[in-house]
Amino acid sequence: MRYYVIIPAHNEEAFLGQTLTSVTQQTFLPAKVVVVNDHSTDGTSSVISQFTEVYPFIKQLNVTSGNEHLPGSKVIRAFNLGLQLLDDHYDFIVKLDADVVLPPNYFETLHNVFSNHPNIGIAGGFIHEQDKLGHWVLNHPMDKDHVRGAIKAYSKPCFNAIGGLKEAMGWDTVDELLAKYHGYTIYTDSHLKVQHLRPLGKAYNSKAKLLQGRAMFRMRYGFWISMIASLKMAWKQKRGVAFQDNMLGYLKAKNEAVSYLVSPEEGKFIRQLRWRNIKKKLRP
Repeated sequence: MRYYVIIPAHNEEAFLGQTLTSVTQQTFLPAKVVVVNDHSTDGTSSVISQFTEVYPFIKQLNVTSGNEHLPGSKVIRAFNLGLQLLDDHYDFIVKLDADVVLPPNYFETLHNVFSNHPNIGIAGGFIHEQDKLGHWVLNHPMDKDHVRGAIKAYSKPCFNAIGGLKEAMGWDTVDELLAKYHGYTIYTDSHLKVQHLRPLGKAYNSKAKLLQGRAMFRMRYGFWISMIASLKMAWKQKRGVAFQDNMLGYLKAKNEAVSYLVSPEEGKFIRQLRWRNIKKKLRP
């Protein structure tokens, strides 16, 4: 099996070296790695160059975009630009953040998963972050069958079936929903402990607070599922204002009649799947 890795990077001088070191120390190396230097103003390009000089399978792509770090659109736009440099001679493809450290067996494990289970479309481990005492603890706000966007791997058939990654907030939810729509399953491995060097959301722009609700509208959740999902999110984050922001974002998107990310048929499947999961969790 061959696999490719794409790493979007915007001002990641402080962390990128550790990420690339963990990639080059894998027990099963990638065939190609594209690091997309997305409008960085620090030493990100120099860090990438240090690795491209030593490892011929690592390439640098310099692109220019805005400075705002809005979740979803910016990072996936960079990913898709990196994707244009690659051929389709791969078996699985990885979207990797520039501030994570992988265990050495990360990709060997995923290789075995995809090789032995063609029904698995998306796979990955679990993110851990340092607490105030310096201990690496699990940080996984979603259900345990969800792979965080920082470390997602896709089988080629699944990646093609879902039409690649959407340049929008919610891309790392809609990809899994569409994978299930096309008959694929999601695989997570708790033994693959990935260190996230920068806590989630530290670089996000304040304009992003309404985007979660907007994403729910664009995924055709409907009002009631969006409300339940927003309440759950606010409870998990212990931030009541998150519910208000989400619903405001949803209603604003509805009033503006923004475009959907999924077709009516896909939206119907997503709503039915969401309702099944909600009812399952309500059972005693």
